[in-house]
Amino acid sequence: MGYEQILVEHRDDVVVLTLNRPERLNAWTPRMSAELTDAITAANEDPSTGAIVVTGAGRGFCAGADIGGEFAANLDRREGEAPRTEPGATPAGDWVRLCRASKPLVAAVNGPAIGVGLTMILPFDQLVAAEGAKLSARFVKMGLVPELASSHFLVARCGWGAASWLALSGTTVLADEALRLGLVDRVVSGARVLDEAVAVAAELGGNPGPQVRMIKELLTANGDETDLGAVQRRELAALQAAYRTPEHREAVTAFLEKRPPRFR
Repeated sequence: MGYEQILVEHRDDVVVLTLNRPERLNAWTPRMSAELTDAITAANEDPSTGAIVVTGAGRGFCAGADIGGEFAANLDRREGEAPRTEPGATPAGDWVRLCRASKPLVAAVNGPAIGVGLTMILPFDQLVAAEGAKLSARFVKMGLVPELASSHFLVARCGWGAASWLALSGTTVLADEALRLGLVDRVVSGARVLDEAVAVAAELGGNPGPQVRMIKELLTANGDETDLGAVQRRELAALQAAYRTPEHREAVTAFLEKRPPRFR
């Protein structure tokens, strides 16, 4: 697939995907979604890749859906229709499922992350924001409701009260307040945000790939599971599978030989 709205860069074993519509603050389009899906899928299939970083070109991360384009043109058609596929759905299927089944995903939020620009990264593993970056789940302001399972991920990240406030008010918060609320995981200067995200991704991606993805599956399935027996059954099945992997053998051998493990 040829890319028109994203850039792909390799930094050692980390792939950096850059949303590349800076003149529109990288506003989301179906084309951008298809390209991201394709690039993440390719990175997941590449054994030399350990993790993935997503950032934005210019002064924005993603200012939400491109209201002035196809979105506005379809306004009359959408009115009164049955619900259609949500904005974040991809040609390959479910964006949230893709993110949760992927190698580690880290967002470098270098500027405004608004609407789908925020909800598209909530399923990521780590969110690194630049000082002063603005974040908002402002769907209610547009007469809409949150999508991409963000009504789940907002609660999971921020707790009930903060999630309710963010979603019901549609307010915009700066990076420091987002960190206090748990909406992002760390805040650094704008000059450092991409390097910090790449460093975080490299640390996650340096661990054994199959086990990292199994752990992500466990976190996804067990994060709001109330049946602790089911939690333990999933963990035990994954643990039994992990015991039989070459990565586990390499970790034990490296420990005994007093050397760093070589997983890739």
